[in-house]
Amino acid sequence: MIHPTYSLFLAIYLAHLLTDFVFQTTRIVSNKHRGEWRGYLIHGVTHYVAVTAIVTLADPHRLPTLSFQLLAVSLSLVHLLVDWAKVSLIKSHRIPDNAFAFVLDQAIHLVTVIGAVFFLVHPSLQTFVLWLNRIRLLQESILLARLVYVLVIFCGGYLIPALIGPLWKDEGGQTTREHQEVINAGLYIGWLERFLVLTALFLQSTATVGFILAAKSIARYPELKSVRFAEYFLIGTLLSVAIAIGGAIVLLKALYGTVAFGK
Repeated sequence: MIHPTYSLFLAIYLAHLLTDFVFQTTRIVSNKHRGEWRGYLIHGVTHYVAVTAIVTLADPHRLPTLSFQLLAVSLSLVHLLVDWAKVSLIKSHRIPDNAFAFVLDQAIHLVTVIGAVFFLVHPSLQTFVLWLNRIRLLQESILLARLVYVLVIFCGGYLIPALIGPLWKDEGGQTTREHQEVINAGLYIGWLERFLVLTALFLQSTATVGFILAAKSIARYPELKSVRFAEYFLIGTLLSVAIAIGGAIVLLKALYGTVAFGK
């Protein structure tokens, strides 16, 4: 059975995600960036309705209580305040409008949701102790998983270029900057590829690995007409997948005591 604190958190955070990424249209975003109050009003009302509707489904007895209604209104107002602050900081060029701003914005929203849940539920000290004990029991497994992911994704990203670097030759007419951009793109693609392959194998979804490799090959198809690039691409991909497979074997053996990539 899910603890009431956890259930309430899931409900409110789901409402936040729906408000920001499903119900928030491009027009609302544009209105907010132009500083129009109508965009903020619609977004705030949507947030309040989403919170009350989903919490009603998860925990119906909370809806008529004054404490919950005050919390829902306050959380919606704080949500709007965070959004306004983000837009203002971006427009004043104090922070860039990039992934950092997005992650920071969502992290603040997450913290406000957690704070609201704890304010409403008041979980006991025993609940905290229980959660800490569960984390301690999983601490070794979590640490091992982090270690393997870092080794596979990032260390592999340095090992592979070092091994196959001699096979790479600059394309004719390509500037140094363009060449470096190609190298960086390959590095980031490799990171994502090994993360997806490692996760797919850990979840015993071997078919997903085939999909990943097929998608990568289709994206690179025009360049594969070059024999030298095809060799470079093939060797790099096989090394990347081999490293991910090695990491998955370590995780499966350490956490489950067996290695089985198929269910």
